Amino acid sequence: MIPLIITLGIIVLLVLFVIGIYNKLVGLRNRFKNAFAQIDVQLKRRYDLIPNLVETAKAYMKHERETLEAVIAARNTAYAASKAAAANPADAGAVKSLLNAESGLGGALSRLMVVAEQYPDLKANQNMMQLTEELTSTENKIAFARQAYNDSVMTYNTQREVFPSVIFAGMFGFGPAELFQVDTPAERQAPKVSFG
Repeated sequence: MIPLIITLGIIVLLVLFVIGIYNKLVGLRNRFKNAFAQIDVQLKRRYDLIPNLVETAKAYMKHERETLEAVIAARNTAYAASKAAAANPADAGAVKSLLNAESGLGGALSRLMVVAEQYPDLKANQNMMQLTEELTSTENKIAFARQAYNDSVMTYNTQREVFPSVIFAGMFGFGPAELFQVDTPAERQAPKVSFG
């Protein structure tokens, strides 16, 4: 009878141990999903600002239609990728697609700002100045949200890779999460949005 009680006690302890690991992984996964949601809020704000920026610039930059269309196309691509990634931030492929789309959008915005520098009336336009200030503020908020997300992803990935969690993470479907980072040095430069 005593060996049976000891065996049942050990089994109960093991089950509780596995439940603890599972619950910790769920909590960490939910934390990085929440952190991604914060990035998504700021990206949405930026996506909403870009059409206004392009419309304001359009009146002054009549000969730069290709640049303006490239910004809108990049914005639309990034917006679609953002929706896919927001639907499941644990999908590393969706996050990578978003990173690529964001890289293209950053490049298009940079080109727009370089071209806009050639139009003094546009630089002096009050609406354009306000929009670029809001865009700069939003870019800063995105950077902070991205840092919080990456911290959450790092904690989650570390927990799922350490022993004994690594044994159970795969069994319970806890795959690795993708960091929200840029890959090339050119992408590491934020788009310049100042007309000062």
